[in-house]
Amino acid sequence: MLKTLDIFFFVFHTGLILFNITGYFFKKFRKWNLLTLILTGLSWFVLGIWYGIGYCPCTDWHWQVRRELGYTEFYNSYIQFLVVKLTGIQISPQITDLVVVLVFVFSLVLSIAWNFRDFKKKNRIV
Repeated sequence: MLKTLDIFFFVFHTGLILFNITGYFFKKFRKWNLLTLILTGLSWFVLGIWYGIGYCPCTDWHWQVRRELGYTEFYNSYIQFLVVKLTGIQISPQITDLVVVLVFVFSLVLSIAWNFRDFKKKNRIV
């Protein structure tokens, strides 16, 4: 069961990240994309008050599963984990965090802008 959870979290969390950074491209998914970006930001910066800035429940739960499976190597962030696992490249935690925040802000700004544009078109606001 734990191995299945490990695979589930890898697929789900990676998919969520990809959706966060690309979902605004697709009009059909823009509202959902904005919601997931807002929830991500709330997790990082509101739950982060208590658990540490950048806190992500998906990462926390995945790390718990991997500990139970006997893994001992953990990374500063899930993105750092993905980069190492998918490419073998080691990037400093500071660079990783900077890139993650920049991509998050860029995605959030575009999602807000495109959702607002869609809202204006739908409601004929000038």
